[in-house]
Amino acid sequence: MVEKAKWTRIIYIIGVVALLIGAIDPLEGSVVIIAGSALLALSAYVTSDRHSKIFTVSLIMIVIGVSFMFYFSSLGGFGGTSALSWWWGLLILPFPIGWLIIIAVLIRRAIENKKLKSISKKLD
Repeated sequence: MVEKAKWTRIIYIIGVVALLIGAIDPLEGSVVIIAGSALLALSAYVTSDRHSKIFTVSLIMIVIGVSFMFYFSSLGGFGGTSALSWWWGLLILPFPIGWLIIIAVLIRRAIENKKLKSISKKLD
C-alpha cells in the first residue's frame, strides 16, 4: 500500500507541474497539458479520489478542444482571410474550460488541505 501511495503521489505532482508548464504556451504546450491532465486523472482514479470524475471529464474536454485546435491549424486557421469563420473557434473552448476546471479543483484542494492542517495544529 505504501508503494502505491508513493507512485500515485509522484504521478500527481508531475501532472500538476505539466499543467502549469504547458500553460506557458498553450498551442505547443497543449500536448504537455493533455499529458498532465491524464496523469492527474490516472492518479485520482487509482486512489479512488472524490475528484476523479472531474479530472476525467476535464481530460476529455481538453482532448476535444486540442484536437479541434490542431485540425483548424492544419487548415490554416479561422477568421480573417481563411475559409472558416470565427464561429468555428467555439469548438476550441473545451480546452481552456477543462484546464480552468482542473486548476480550480487543485486550488480548492490546496485550500482545504491548508485548513485541515491548521485545524489539526489547533487541536494538538
